[in-house]
Amino acid sequence: MGLTVAEKILARAADKNTVRPGDIIEPAVDLAMSHENAALVINQFFEVYSGTGLQPKVWDPARIAIIFDHRVPAESSKTANNQKKIREFVKEQGIGKFHEIRGDVGGICHQILPEYGYVRPGYMVLGTDSHTTSHGALGAFAMGIGATEMASVWSLGTILNLEVPGTIKILVNGTLQPAVYAKDIILNIIGNLTANGATFKVLEYHGSVIREMSVSGRLTISNMSVEAGATAGIVPADDTTIRYLRDVAGVTDEIEPVSADENAVYEKTVEIDVSALTPQIACPHTVDNVKPVSDVEGMELNQIVIGSCTNGRLEDLEIAAKILKGKSVADNVRMLVFPASARIYNEALKKGYLSDLSASGAVIMNPGCGCCLGVHQGALADGETALATTNRNFKGRMGNPNADVYLCSPATAAASAITGKITDPRHERI
Repeated sequence: MGLTVAEKILARAADKNTVRPGDIIEPAVDLAMSHENAALVINQFFEVYSGTGLQPKVWDPARIAIIFDHRVPAESSKTANNQKKIREFVKEQGIGKFHEIRGDVGGICHQILPEYGYVRPGYMVLGTDSHTTSHGALGAFAMGIGATEMASVWSLGTILNLEVPGTIKILVNGTLQPAVYAKDIILNIIGNLTANGATFKVLEYHGSVIREMSVSGRLTISNMSVEAGATAGIVPADDTTIRYLRDVAGVTDEIEPVSADENAVYEKTVEIDVSALTPQIACPHTVDNVKPVSDVEGMELNQIVIGSCTNGRLEDLEIAAKILKGKSVADNVRMLVFPASARIYNEALKKGYLSDLSASGAVIMNPGCGCCLGVHQGALADGETALATTNRNFKGRMGNPNADVYLCSPATAAASAITGKITDPRHERI
């Protein structure tokens, strides 16, 4: 029997010829990523060495990446002290893949890793963040883990007792209609699979639509795979992946894509024809509560957010800017724009996207995650409704359990900003 992409990557990492779903393995890690929660990992890391008499030392500082993104700049003394602890640890351990709160190299972890070439096809990537699945967009096996597990990884360079997950093949074919994007595709997939439909499974994406999709779109797809319960979401690497790594990330060394065998065994195959797909929206308070935007048009809004690790990339800002150029954000809404990285911020600035958005009434924020999870910037008041290009809309998201959050594409968000109500972007000129 042949192997899926995930099985090939895990077999290589575990130094085995083959693995099957249900096998327990201890794969070597190519990259271990954390953000501000590295402060907790550091505490656990020192506990690993407590009483051993050994000097605490990470297994390979070149394979660890730490990015400040969730609370930037620090919103409290507690956060500032945690960030100080991380800075000291990074210096002490010689960790080079460290991204500070800066206007040149800062950004959200799930954007920084791809654009700096830290993730490659075939890599085993672990992160102390559930949306680490994002990096499957580059043909890697990427999954989120907890702080205690990461402390072990920092010490050993492997993850212990990992059970090999089964894989669901997702075939996406057809022709996308105007104003329908990758975000609409993944929302539709999650709505069909449900929030538990891929629990402890890998989603492996194929089909003509995926092949024609940019890395930006693939990152959106892989990022939200976890919202269907998936352990990982993988787009097999191809020429598009290699071009991105060469041209954007500046990778010059060898790139080795991993493909599934023709006779790979999948738990099931889900086929999707997007030809009739319309703009989609996830309604409160679950990501799988997905409907066509047209079903909820007219809902009054208080805040609109474009950005995050899901939809804060350059093409997302371009889509929004084209819709809003020369128009105004409705008086009844606040619009916040969070580019995914400093590089994207600066490129969008040069191209005029940020000035167009600002002229329309949007507030341009620094790259960061705070608004998405509700710990820093952009919290909602009681009874307010937000429309966001982020990835979660659970009760309490964006800082208030007494508010509602809807999820959509940048096109839907921008069109809705003009009317102040949920609006189908097909009504606007793009």
